[in-house]
Amino acid sequence: MFSGLEPYGSYREAGPVWAPHTPGSWAVLRLKSVVSEQSRKGFPDEPLLAATQSRGVILKNDYETRTVEAQKSLETLKLVEVDDFVISLRSFQGGIERAHARGIISPAYSVLRMKQSGDRDYFTLLFKSSEFIDGLKLTVTGIREGQNIEYPRLARDVIPVPPAEEQAAIVKYLGHAHARIDRAIAAKRKLIALLEEQRQAIIHQAVTRGLDPSVLLKDSGIPWLGQIPAHWEVPQLGRLTRGPLEYGANEAAIHTNEDWPRYLRITDFGFDGGLRAGTFRSLPPDKAARYTVTPGDVLFARSGATVGKAFLVPRDIGDACFAGYLIRARVDQQKIMPEYLFAFTRSAAYVRWRDTVFNRATIENIGADKFARLVVPTPPLFEQAEILGHVVRANAVPDAAIDRMRPQIELLGEFRTRLTSDVVTGQVDVREIAASLPELTGELLAAAVDIADADADDESDDDRLDDDLELAGPSG
Repeated sequence: MFSGLEPYGSYREAGPVWAPHTPGSWAVLRLKSVVSEQSRKGFPDEPLLAATQSRGVILKNDYETRTVEAQKSLETLKLVEVDDFVISLRSFQGGIERAHARGIISPAYSVLRMKQSGDRDYFTLLFKSSEFIDGLKLTVTGIREGQNIEYPRLARDVIPVPPAEEQAAIVKYLGHAHARIDRAIAAKRKLIALLEEQRQAIIHQAVTRGLDPSVLLKDSGIPWLGQIPAHWEVPQLGRLTRGPLEYGANEAAIHTNEDWPRYLRITDFGFDGGLRAGTFRSLPPDKAARYTVTPGDVLFARSGATVGKAFLVPRDIGDACFAGYLIRARVDQQKIMPEYLFAFTRSAAYVRWRDTVFNRATIENIGADKFARLVVPTPPLFEQAEILGHVVRANAVPDAAIDRMRPQIELLGEFRTRLTSDVVTGQVDVREIAASLPELTGELLAAAVDIADADADDESDDDRLDDDLELAGPSG
């Protein structure tokens, strides 16, 4: 179903700047002619909503990584109905979000309702397509990372509108196409998860029991840790660092000046812990000076979807600083190797500790004080080096397999995105193929209008939900 896709027979150059070639049978209409803006306030008893890039507009209580408390009058928040569309502070990055629940949301957002309800599924796809998002970027104002989209300007922009039967064909085709791609991605992710379990088991055994199966053990006195070699120590992390654990800079990452220090955020670290080149942001030297990192520093995420996740600052980091939702531990390398501490954070024991100190149902996070009290089973330095060597050798096969599959998943995701954009903007004609496909079930319809599920968290910037809802952030 992916081969033999052909363009339409004729096009006209009457579309928007982000999709100028429109099939001749399609209409080109101003956005305001297909949606109406809603601004109903005074519903304080309705539940609060959260706008997310990957899950649409959902109940705040279902936003499992964070909960927050309202600071502003609920009377001023806007009412959103199921199947409305919402332009949020992050829409210029991820498109316009569809609502899956009724509730109230920030007055800074624009709430849109389709004038023809039958158009919702097609426009759900169009509003999340890469071309449409590129068009949204032309309507933003402001200099902070959460920029505002000028809806009055956007409302005047034109969009492609296929006839109703072609909208149905597009949704049907993409339902089947997305389901097939998503199954391939899911299969690879399942295999990666199994390999990661194997890798974690290898690390856990090595950093909690060592390499000698006959070694004398002792009770660590820590329920989540259990027995460890009798000659190992169990200091708290705060006793293994040079100075206290510290928070980073609370600054918006809006600069890309490569002559300034790199501003490290959770989104900068890839699946393997390495730094992504494409997410580079920087801070002016005067703002970065207090928050510098050095090779071997270990950074911990203090809240959000990645709470507790650790990152090892690489040897080639150069001039860099770190964000406020990260906590820096600068280890004393006379006591523990940074690579060993990082390996410990990838063990099952560390995960159990994290889950004992972090409650996802509250606004609590893992603050620097809690990380400082983390007990780290610590062998002598020579043994740490031996354990690290063993871990590298033992994990060579699963690591290589994971390294092969990660790019394959990314390519499948990129193909999904490209295919969706080509179909919803009429660059390829899917009517004939759609006619040969079975009718959509509920599951396939959901696959059609859902965006690709990503390994990375779309709200991984810890202050993102606060910006969007204009609500208070986590304590601690």
